[in-house]
Amino acid sequence: MRYRLTLLLVLMALALGVTTTFARDWPDAVCTDCHTDTGGRPAEVDLAMLEGSVHEGLSCQDCHADIDRIPHARTLPDPVCNDCHDDAAEIYVQHGRGIVGESPYVPTCQECHGSHHILPPNDPRSMVHASNLPATCGSCHEDQEFLARLDIKFKHPIEVYQQGVHGEATAGGKDTAASCNDCHSTGGTAHRILPPGHVESTINFFNISATCGKCHSIIRSEFEDGIHGQLVSRGEVDAPTCTQCHGEHGILAIDDPRSPVSPFRVAEATCSPCHDSAKLNEKYDLPSGRLQSYVDSYHGLKSRAGDKTVANCSSCHEAHMVLPSSDPRSSVAPGNLVNTCGACHTGMSAEKASKTKIHEPVSGTAEGWPYYVRTIYLIMILLIIGGMVVYCFLDWLRQVRNVLRKRQVRRMEADEVVQHTLLAISFTVLVITGFSLRFYDAWWARMIFSHEGGAQLRGLIHRASAIVMVLGSFWHLGYLMTVKGRIFLKDMAPNWTDAKQVWGMFMYNLGRTDEHPQMRRFSFVEKAEYWALIWGTVVMVITGTAMWFEKAIIPYIGKGALEVFLVIHYYEAWLAMLAILIWHMYGVVFNPHVYPMNPSWLTGKMPQEMFETEHPAAKSPGNVDKVKRLGLERDV
Repeated sequence: MRYRLTLLLVLMALALGVTTTFARDWPDAVCTDCHTDTGGRPAEVDLAMLEGSVHEGLSCQDCHADIDRIPHARTLPDPVCNDCHDDAAEIYVQHGRGIVGESPYVPTCQECHGSHHILPPNDPRSMVHASNLPATCGSCHEDQEFLARLDIKFKHPIEVYQQGVHGEATAGGKDTAASCNDCHSTGGTAHRILPPGHVESTINFFNISATCGKCHSIIRSEFEDGIHGQLVSRGEVDAPTCTQCHGEHGILAIDDPRSPVSPFRVAEATCSPCHDSAKLNEKYDLPSGRLQSYVDSYHGLKSRAGDKTVANCSSCHEAHMVLPSSDPRSSVAPGNLVNTCGACHTGMSAEKASKTKIHEPVSGTAEGWPYYVRTIYLIMILLIIGGMVVYCFLDWLRQVRNVLRKRQVRRMEADEVVQHTLLAISFTVLVITGFSLRFYDAWWARMIFSHEGGAQLRGLIHRASAIVMVLGSFWHLGYLMTVKGRIFLKDMAPNWTDAKQVWGMFMYNLGRTDEHPQMRRFSFVEKAEYWALIWGTVVMVITGTAMWFEKAIIPYIGKGALEVFLVIHYYEAWLAMLAILIWHMYGVVFNPHVYPMNPSWLTGKMPQEMFETEHPAAKSPGNVDKVKRLGLERDV
């Protein structure tokens, strides 16, 4: 009995030994028999890749320890890294918002470090070398489908990083420049990258200065001593930290004109969003209007003109150690102004520096002599320029009276004058109210509609003027059905003669001929205006009505069509306004033989001399006889 039991134990031991050998102790050549020259199926492995890697000398089974038989299953678990790298495995429990073991999108060891040819981080060929991290991290963080799936809002962080000073330095071979791990690794390890909302995250708002300070230690110290750093340390989230001023991934050099902290942009792009905020100024009891007072000052005007040496916000207040003027350490403290101002203005005395008003517009609104000089000049401007305006206006009125005293011919009947007046007024109001919406921040728009309720009033006036223009158009349409209107329409119809006269006027004005084209009742100039008016009115009424009743229209035409209408309405307005200012105003005002104006828009008549110059063929016998046969009492 004892013999049998001993034999059984020996056989079991032998059996176990055979099984272990079968399961664990095969050479790498067994693996390469299947994984060489496969074309990718199954995975192709070249053991030569291990040479020079951190895993040189390890066998396949050292990493693929879960394989217990050959041939193995088609799908294998990831290699077991934590058998050797248990310290990293213990740390690597989270990547961003993803939890290891829960989220399928958390990167594996192989996705960051590679598989068989893993190199140390200081090797330039390593996937986790500083110069290669943008590509390694970008495999996920530039994958737009991946970002959309995880609702990551920053769509091109690597692309933006590569355009900044850090990305350019890293790409240029400077290993000490900040790469992805330098900013995102918590506790000095890339295996612990936390989301910005985590209190320990290196990119948490309250940890930003410490993160940047790893490289920029002096600047960190200055920032944390300054008022902004003090506020951040107290938990104030509306105080700026490094990234609020410099940006995050795409940090640009100070001398880059695109940089928000460049001399050209620091005032408006960086400082003003906070210091022009009514909410923040009220909260911290700060003076308002600082940006505008700087922009209007000599320094601001020179800066806008392109002078990068002129003082900007950081020139006087410092860039990082910004302190209130009540702090004796502040660069703008009364006792330090002589040094601050003297950096540019040599010979600056303490007395002069203490009396110099900062943020003072060049218009001179300060007290003392600048105020008195400004007042004197304003009075002089009012009296002198006002006198010039009065003189010129009186002279212009005299010239108009001289024009009206000349022998006149009727150009428009009374109802036509009223039609023209309605059109002129409604068109002008439409232009002003329409463009004041597009250019709402222009001084003239603010002057008219910046008051409370101004926006609603603007819309009301714009629509009312449109209705007046439409009613005037229907009036004109009814007029065209009368005998006078039919004659008007026939005389206004374009014909081949107009085309020849356009060419003739070009030749005449270029001095190629001395013969002036003989215009009839309406020249091609007036016909072009009239038919352009018809076209423009139809276009503006259709597009304007669609925008007015957009909620009722969209179900039928779609939002895309409405957006096209908006573009048409806007650019048709430009076309109409410019045509009036250039084509029409030249013809009725600024043409030398017409100036100071053609008075027919007021009286319905124009000087006979002017008429015969512009329309010599209108008084031809055939044209006059035709009018008389119709029984109409008009000169032309």
